Amino acid sequence: MRFLMTTKGTDPNPDAAMMAEMGAFIEEMTRAGVLLATGGLEPGGVRMISSAGEITVTDGPFTEAKEAIVSFALIEARSREEAVELARRFWRIVGDGEGMVQQVFGPEDVPGPDSR
Repeated sequence: MRFLMTTKGTDPNPDAAMMAEMGAFIEEMTRAGVLLATGGLEPGGVRMISSAGEITVTDGPFTEAKEAIVSFALIEARSREEAVELARRFWRIVGDGEGMVQQVFGPEDVPGPDSR
């Protein structure tokens, strides 16, 4: 099962000890084949809205920095509980903050015409 872990705005200046601990955690998850992708996100972005055939494109930023999603990790876990435990480990390293863990569904999760 794949899960997307996202974090909202956090301290932009982490200390060296936290960075070292996070590096070790990322390396452990990568070696175990759990971490599929990770990265930071630009603070602004582009908002796209499609309505009645019209597509509107608006440059960001849109929310306060503390409300914006600033980073993500795509992981492969055996269960939601395992994904939540990995997120707990992440937050123990990072400290205070807010984020989400959401299951990611792909084409293999969509029932085919023969599954009715």
